[in-house]
Amino acid sequence: MKVRIAEGATEEEASAIASALSRHVGDEVEVFVGDADEPAATWREPAGTLASDGTNATVGGADEDDLGPTEREERLWEEIEEIELGGPEKYKERLEEQGKLFVRDRLDLWFGDDGLKFEDGKFAEFDADDRLPADGLLTGAAEFEGRDVHFMANDFTVKAGSMASKGVEKFLRMQHRALQSGNPVLYLMDSSGGRIDQQTGFFANREGIGKYYYNHSMLSGRVPQICVLYGPCIAGAAYTPVFADFTVMVEEMSAMAIASPRMVQMVTGEDIDMQDLGGAGMHAEHSGSADLVARDEEHARQLVADLVTYLPDKAHEKPPRSEPSDPAKSPEGIDGVVPQNPNRAYDMTDLIERVVDAGSYFELQSEYGTEIITAFARIDGRPVGIVANQPAQRSGAIFPDAAEKAAEFIWKCDAFEIPLLYLTDTPGFMAGSQVEKDAILEKGKKMIYATSSATVPKQCVVVRKAYGAGIYAMSGPAYDPQSTIALPSGEIAIMGPEAAINAVYANKLNDIEDEEERKQREQELREEYREDIDVHRMASETVIDEIVPPSTLRDELEARFEFYADLDKDLPDKKHGTIL
Repeated sequence: MKVRIAEGATEEEASAIASALSRHVGDEVEVFVGDADEPAATWREPAGTLASDGTNATVGGADEDDLGPTEREERLWEEIEEIELGGPEKYKERLEEQGKLFVRDRLDLWFGDDGLKFEDGKFAEFDADDRLPADGLLTGAAEFEGRDVHFMANDFTVKAGSMASKGVEKFLRMQHRALQSGNPVLYLMDSSGGRIDQQTGFFANREGIGKYYYNHSMLSGRVPQICVLYGPCIAGAAYTPVFADFTVMVEEMSAMAIASPRMVQMVTGEDIDMQDLGGAGMHAEHSGSADLVARDEEHARQLVADLVTYLPDKAHEKPPRSEPSDPAKSPEGIDGVVPQNPNRAYDMTDLIERVVDAGSYFELQSEYGTEIITAFARIDGRPVGIVANQPAQRSGAIFPDAAEKAAEFIWKCDAFEIPLLYLTDTPGFMAGSQVEKDAILEKGKKMIYATSSATVPKQCVVVRKAYGAGIYAMSGPAYDPQSTIALPSGEIAIMGPEAAINAVYANKLNDIEDEEERKQREQELREEYREDIDVHRMASETVIDEIVPPSTLRDELEARFEFYADLDKDLPDKKHGTIL
């Protein structure tokens, strides 16, 4: 567009007119002064500017292909690069000595080149006098094994991964967004705890570090929360792993405790190192706080990659099914696995491997409460949670730690829509002064409560012994399983024959003076008792639904889980129970 203005106008006036008209018409404008042959000013509005007719103006005379990063953008890239280097190099060197990855290398391991979708809060503390890259805590979203997840990861090269106001804000925003999106959360923890010298502004505030655990509680049961520990997590930092649904620790690297060894010595006088105080071995075997223990960082990632295949991709969804496969061992051998002698030990995993899809058995807390197995597996490609007595450990009697472990596992399966399979072979809850001190009644109550309240499909298999309250905790007929089926080796009773005879007939037997006669009478009573508790009688009286040939157990469970895949099981109308 060409415009001619009166003689005497200055170049500044011509330029102003050209600029205004170009913005108005969305095209190049040339302004001529008087009779001049050459324009005094030429103007084309930059690309993306809307003309008065709503069209985009284009850059004055320039081809868009010629545009590139400006100095301003290049400066931003330099700032991003500086932030992504993390803390001082000397701290990175220490990571290498400890066999640990730098946090951004760790994210590459977890998510690969294309898996990291975006990061939030990279410029946290950028303008601070003591610049702390990302404030030592990274948050964002990524794709992990085909699933969208939120993540947080501490940068141990920045103030030992400690947490302060900006990092706390990022953590809280990530949790809040997970509540809204319904996607799982990964916590990649390597933190020394709260930054004590900066606690004002983040410790006790309404939106401070304490809100972490409030949000953990709100997320609990809505989306899976998975935590992997890469270093010593002390005090407040140690609560995230225990609030998570699943916690992975790394041998000789991870630790968590309410206080550091130095603080423990100051308070109690006890001299103890970090691994003995709260290392992976201690939490796997004694506290039960470690669900899985990894050999190294790569193994930790693989364990989580296997774990998530049993969990829903998103809140309110069911876990995905996989391609089915035959069991690793033939179901034909199931009856041979269960000894004829009801008191003889055997390994329950040998039976499980003849029921579940090959390669699908995934045990949690394998070193804690070992007389009960808690594991994920698949039957015909369908994820199930297995709660099984283990006769190879303590005869399968239920001790307090095992009861608590089972209760928590059942609760998680129910929260994430994972059907439950109970494999029952237990003499019941353990008796004795020590287990009473260890709260056998309280912890046994929690297991029975979890079983009672679970609304996912439940299948109970009486493999052999189902004595005492053990049949209650293991979802027997009174606990609303979709089926109670039994193998021909099954027995259901208040107690085993030996204990029952001693309780009921002790005096009468003691009155028999002849030893051979007494032994013969005792054997007769034992056989009579066994006939009374045998599953054939239980089936005859319809206490149980069916006795199945052991070689068909896999097919039986496959059909029952398929048929009962969708249920409408409602709990009584109340706010919540008070047991857990």
